[in-house]
Amino acid sequence: MKVIICGAGQVGWQIARQLSSEKNDVTVVDNNAELVARATDTLDVQGIAGHASYPDVLGRAGARDADMIIAATHSDEVNMVTCQVAHSVFSIPRKIARLRAQSYFDAIYADLYRRDHLPIDVVISPEREVAQAVLKRLQAPSAFDIENFMDGRVQLLGIQLDAECPVLNTPLRQLTDLFSTLSAMVVGIRREGSLFAPEPKDQLFAGDQIYVFTKATDLDRTLEVFGKVTKRQERVVILGGGNVGLAVARELENRTDRIRAKVVELNRDVAEQAADALERTVVLHGDGMNMDLMKEAGVPRADAILSVTDDDKVNLLASVRAKSVGCSLSICLINDPSLANLMEPLDIDAYINPRTQTVSSILRHIRHGKVREVYSLGDAEAEVIEAQVMSTSSIAGKAVRNIDFPEGVLIGAILKGDEVIKPTGKTRVDEGDVITLFCMAADVPEVERLLQVTIDFF
Repeated sequence: MKVIICGAGQVGWQIARQLSSEKNDVTVVDNNAELVARATDTLDVQGIAGHASYPDVLGRAGARDADMIIAATHSDEVNMVTCQVAHSVFSIPRKIARLRAQSYFDAIYADLYRRDHLPIDVVISPEREVAQAVLKRLQAPSAFDIENFMDGRVQLLGIQLDAECPVLNTPLRQLTDLFSTLSAMVVGIRREGSLFAPEPKDQLFAGDQIYVFTKATDLDRTLEVFGKVTKRQERVVILGGGNVGLAVARELENRTDRIRAKVVELNRDVAEQAADALERTVVLHGDGMNMDLMKEAGVPRADAILSVTDDDKVNLLASVRAKSVGCSLSICLINDPSLANLMEPLDIDAYINPRTQTVSSILRHIRHGKVREVYSLGDAEAEVIEAQVMSTSSIAGKAVRNIDFPEGVLIGAILKGDEVIKPTGKTRVDEGDVITLFCMAADVPEVERLLQVTIDFF
């Protein structure tokens, strides 16, 4: 497949790395020549320095025979015009744009993206993706990662194991015997910085970060098995009243469990806009680093602080200070992935990387057809793929133990009709089943081959 990626920032670079590693023909376009050089020097991609919305630049990038264009520059308007030029001048079949301004997502403007108006096939909102990720973290506050699959029936949990975990030093195969009615399935372990797919004989140790598939109905029990206590969130302080903070506050207002939230925002205009948009949420104007103000906001009694400003350092420091005065849970927005290693020593419970959320969302829409969901883990070290098994697939009709999966691939759950099944070696995979697969990045092409969706995968 021939893909043009406009924008060589964090998201564009990550998508380029992902697609080029899967042997696609990728060209990166950016008006910053240094970013283009970084991409071409480190990745197997071509690069063009220039404005992505200019027809001559897209022409030099190979737009005449491109299969897809992904517009992920820092400008919404450039991304929109790029897709229009890609459609009107070059007839590129599939166009994806990243848009930040929330006005573009209002329901009353839903017709804006029709082919006879602005021909954009998929619109991605990083702020909305991040807001949803924050809300998912609140579902399982003791997990550092959470993602829904199979229409919400199954969840992937990221759990940090501590010394009090009751199943340490226990081979994974014994967990099934000990908890026979539990749907939990450990599919990934990060140990000493390295992520791998475990074997049945592998044990769990304190300090491990594990990824577990479980039914949504087994969420609380799964966390309990791995030594985590679930606590209902009733009082939340949101630091940052911009697009992300506002989206989270709005969603919390709409929830039936009526979580009480307060928003703290430094910029007066933004604070006033948030106050006008929210009905029951208290909005305070002031500096989140001012502990007197944060105490007034109720941080010491809060069940969680959500630090979602556009400044990583403010988010980190505010989270640390909130925990030091008694806040139970801290969730932090971090744009710089190199800061992720500070989470554990700073005692920050969970962090959200907008790049990871956006990349996962884009991959989900790139891989349409038989693949229903894609979620990127870590620094694109692994993917979780949800796919429907087709009659032409080589895995259809086989027992799990007889499927020739690579060593870095595990089935986490199988949906047969309306029933979610925890797979065992003798479980048969049939046509029409929906499966979730944990795949190390290097094994994604082989999984693609096994699912036999190479022709219409994209």
